[in-house]
Amino acid sequence: MNKDEFQGGARYVGGKVEKAVGDTVNSRDWQVDGVVDQVAGGAQNLYGRAKSAIDDIVDGAPELADKISSEARDASERAAEAARRGARSAQESAKDAPVLWALGAAAIGYGIAWLVHGQRD
Repeated sequence: MNKDEFQGGARYVGGKVEKAVGDTVNSRDWQVDGVVDQVAGGAQNLYGRAKSAIDDIVDGAPELADKISSEARDASERAAEAARRGARSAQESAKDAPVLWALGAAAIGYGIAWLVHGQRD
């Protein structure tokens, strides 16, 4: 708890008391002052809580950065391994059926040539 949380909470409680006294003695000024102190105290308390939360985040940032870095490194290693497996698989299938790969490449080449030069009559 920082000083803004404490002071804001105290001001809020003081405003509640002030408003209650104003209600009891039927004083409009005390009632208004009490509500103003409640709102101001609540805002100061909220500011203090936000400040504490930010301090906690900043304090935990190095550990969070290390964790994110480690997870990113692991993910990149997994992606690289998957790419290596895919490349090996493609190489093995190319070794197993080079004629099919050649026919596929020829068909693709013919199709591209046909599209580029248009159909001949």
